[in-house]
Amino acid sequence: MARNKYDCLKCPAYCCSYAHIPVTDKDITRLAKHFDVSWEKARKKFIKKGDKESPLVLRHQDDEHFDTICQFLDLDTRNCTIYEARPEICRTFPTQTRCGYYDFLMFEREVQDDDEWIATTS
Repeated sequence: MARNKYDCLKCPAYCCSYAHIPVTDKDITRLAKHFDVSWEKARKKFIKKGDKESPLVLRHQDDEHFDTICQFLDLDTRNCTIYEARPEICRTFPTQTRCGYYDFLMFEREVQDDDEWIATTS
């Protein structure tokens, strides 16, 4: 098995800023259990309608770096607040050993001589 060539702990959670973070019924079940609420309440509180390709997606919150980001991201630590209950897409992303944003981020931090530099969408 190839080793990952990225470190999510050095990233400002770029993947959490994707407009459509798809969820399945199983993901909603996991969230309901995590928050000790009914499936229906979890669906209503945490999920919104997406598009044809991703009919159900996670809700977002405002973010200073990417305009909006997953509602479950801690904006101070940039860590997932539901890591054990996160959706399947989050468990498997990225599907390759490299993350394009991480490669870009590390390159720019080196060029900018700034270990904290973050590309923003604003």
